[in-house]
Amino acid sequence: MINMLLEIRKYGNAILREKAQPVKEITQEIKALINNMAETMYKYEGIGLAAPQVGIRERIITADIGDGLIAVANPEVLHSSGVQTGQEGCLSLPGIVLEIERAGEIVVEGLNAEGKRVELRASDLFARVLQHEIDHLNGLLIIDRISLAKRQLISSKLKKLEKETKGRLSPEI
Repeated sequence: MINMLLEIRKYGNAILREKAQPVKEITQEIKALINNMAETMYKYEGIGLAAPQVGIRERIITADIGDGLIAVANPEVLHSSGVQTGQEGCLSLPGIVLEIERAGEIVVEGLNAEGKRVELRASDLFARVLQHEIDHLNGLLIIDRISLAKRQLISSKLKKLEKETKGRLSPEI
């Protein structure tokens, strides 16, 4: 299997606002996609990546906060508790880092790369990354989790990103 880098879709690309479709089964193509997503995430020094960020309308995320790669299809948050606030950036919003409030601890269920049902218990940074990537699957971005006033402070950066994206629309799969 040859890994290949995928193109990161930036703010302004419509796929980032769509709700991704459930994965019906883990096929060889899905396994290849997971490998390519991981390769892309590492190349761009991300700690998480969702399929819509690379133009794929399926519910798949990858994450690695330094403990090894985690890939989950159809991730769903079963339980959340506590609150944490921390800085988040996003490969689809380069140059923007925001203080985002998230649950401090979560339990996520989904399918691993072998098609087996898994349950992940996550806290702190790992919980933050999983919630961020699951947001992508639901068409949400970090800018949707800040106040209107804070959003206005970064509006010029958002307009610039959107203009760059519209100038070079890439096809989605």
